[in-house]
Amino acid sequence: MQFRYPFGSIAAAFVCFLAGALLSLTAHAATPKAGDIAIEKGVVHRADGSSVPYEIGTLYVPENRQSPTSRLIGVGFARLKAKAPTGAPPVFWLPGGPGLSVLDAFDGQSPAARSRLDSWLSYAGVGDLVVIEQRGYTVRGERLEITAPAAPLDRPSSIEAQTAATVALAKAAVKANPTKDLSGYTIAACAEDVNDLRRALGYDRISLFGGSFGSQWSFAVMRSHPEIVARAVLSAIEPLDYGYDMPSQLFATMERIAFDADKDTGLAPYLPKGGLMAAIRTLEERFAGAPVQVKVKGDDGQDRTIVLGQVDFQSALLEEASDAESWPAFVLSLYYGHNDAWAKTALEERQAQPYKLIGPLIDTSLGSSPAREFQLRNDAAVPLLGTAGFVPYIDSAKDWPTPDMGDAFRAFTPSDIPVLLVHGDWDTSTPLENMLTQLAYFPKGRGIVVHRGGHDGTFYQLRNEPAAKNAVHAFLRTGELKDLPSEITLEVPKFKVPAFAPPAPQTSGTAKTS
Repeated sequence: MQFRYPFGSIAAAFVCFLAGALLSLTAHAATPKAGDIAIEKGVVHRADGSSVPYEIGTLYVPENRQSPTSRLIGVGFARLKAKAPTGAPPVFWLPGGPGLSVLDAFDGQSPAARSRLDSWLSYAGVGDLVVIEQRGYTVRGERLEITAPAAPLDRPSSIEAQTAATVALAKAAVKANPTKDLSGYTIAACAEDVNDLRRALGYDRISLFGGSFGSQWSFAVMRSHPEIVARAVLSAIEPLDYGYDMPSQLFATMERIAFDADKDTGLAPYLPKGGLMAAIRTLEERFAGAPVQVKVKGDDGQDRTIVLGQVDFQSALLEEASDAESWPAFVLSLYYGHNDAWAKTALEERQAQPYKLIGPLIDTSLGSSPAREFQLRNDAAVPLLGTAGFVPYIDSAKDWPTPDMGDAFRAFTPSDIPVLLVHGDWDTSTPLENMLTQLAYFPKGRGIVVHRGGHDGTFYQLRNEPAAKNAVHAFLRTGELKDLPSEITLEVPKFKVPAFAPPAPQTSGTAKTS
């Protein structure tokens, strides 16, 4: 029996086409292919009551780009379209970390989320803004984590113990993920994810915007696909071969902070002869001589005793320096034997806690060149800052499944891509020398040194310079580097003072040892 369409042959053809299209869409949604995207639309409401449409979606990519039979994984992204066409390439905003997930900004539930969203909305006059998360740690895909076991409290930390713990984590990560190919989580694969998203969204060329690991990720994109990058604005610079920071350069950053802290009237009664750096050297000698035992109350209300030594001090010294305003008070508190606050933080850090796998997977794979590693291990400031910032990862790299990226990938290479690099000279996470070294390889580049700037994003570094911020937006629109300063000086911060009375004048400069 022959079926006839009641609306004629044209209508019948349309019905067949529509049915086929629906079947195709259904199959497509059920079985995405590498490079496919799935997009949802939403609206976010600003504080002033205005509504801003956005797109949020998932990019499907091979977990291991070197394997033709690799499973697909999802990578989250979002797009805010420009209010009107500008002719400028879209800005691809690459978050830091590795392991910083940012798409919760559209929930708007926290002050940090609202601040991030407000920052993204400021690009409306530049062009489309595309935010892409990292494979292995994304709200639209998987968050690869493992629980790091608690560290013992009855002994100080050591490089040997930290390295052994990192090796154990690598082996546990592989065992806990038998259906996943962890060897695919490299910075090169992240760069290819950016290129796949560019292609899926229909863009020929893009601009890059990122800080810290976001800058390193951007360098990887420029290394792998220079033809797609129109320009880049990067901050807190982390070159491909500088994933591990040079101790002497970090120590020089601390000295710049100490120079201002030593002139602070509030800190003056606490400072020993020789100032803050003399206090640090005294503490180094103290903890090298013997660890300290500190009784501290945990979050559960129970009293515990924790043993802290030289490696603990070196790690805390660097970590606390990220907050320059409170760092001098931290140093001086330890100098006068007030170890309670430090011990409480250390107690929390030694508890079992989630551990993001994307960090060591990427970092141990990128590693460092043999020459850079030699410099790291033999740097003059190793006795002062130690080797915890690089030895556990370097010595455990063979146990992590991601392959070594190789010296050719890591090497500094000249590039004609116009770039703007912004870096604070109080940055103790990525020292200023990172930017100065990288800038020499960009003949069309420009660097801005922000005196007293920390490990912050570009626009926060330029928070007191509206003309410079406007010039950055202009650069993203046109590629013009005019009207940009070479340096900016922030005001001296109001340093916090220790939470105890200063010593009597006759004992000032005499440190307690208990």
